[in-house]
Amino acid sequence: MVERFFSTTTRSQPNTGGSDLIELLSGPPSSGKTSLLFQFAFNAAFGSSNEVVFICNRRRLETKPPYLSQGIDPTSDVFQRIQMKYVDDDEGISKYFAAFHLHDKFPVTVIIDDFGDLFDERSCQERYSNPRGRDLTIVRTLALCQNAIMHANETGPCKLLLSDTYHGDSTRWLYIYKRWVSSIYTIRSMFVRGDGVGSFLLKNNIYRGSAGLESEKVRTAKYSIALQYLILEGISEEVNSCSVVKAH
Repeated sequence: MVERFFSTTTRSQPNTGGSDLIELLSGPPSSGKTSLLFQFAFNAAFGSSNEVVFICNRRRLETKPPYLSQGIDPTSDVFQRIQMKYVDDDEGISKYFAAFHLHDKFPVTVIIDDFGDLFDERSCQERYSNPRGRDLTIVRTLALCQNAIMHANETGPCKLLLSDTYHGDSTRWLYIYKRWVSSIYTIRSMFVRGDGVGSFLLKNNIYRGSAGLESEKVRTAKYSIALQYLILEGISEEVNSCSVVKAH
């Protein structure tokens, strides 16, 4: 549900049950991915007493901090349940999930921003002495993440949300992601100005592992980044090839 990335009047709790254990948010540079992830984290923490873990590169976050949705109080106690964890590369991710089973209480959601950028091509190739070392590292890391999240779900709901940046027309490493990811949320730019102001479309595509794309209802959110805010403009839904627009 694309609503989970925005502040809505209902602010429903992100669905952490079922088969959607790992999801991906994919979009071009400067499309507000970190802002969407942060709003997702806020919604997850708002609807649970458990923590949300937000994993990212500290330098990148400080260089370009996320924008909040209008109406979100930056001093809200909900932010106290969002735990920031900073990593520099894929080894930081592996170390975190290798010790995941040691948690006394699992987070309701783990979010990893710029997941793909944490895998340095040269170091991965040297590690495996293989020109496809980065692909191998991503697969092994996703397998580790999946095992950890599945273990956490034995005692309570826990989901993993990744983000990745693509340059071009489609999600990079899609052939890898669709084996491990149940839902891919794709961002398309409508227009972007040089100062970062832009309008975008967020659409969800449902995957079920290696089975491929399922035929399900497609929802699309139109949003913009303006005046240092994340603004939801509307959500549309395709039903029997027709588009039904729901008011925000």
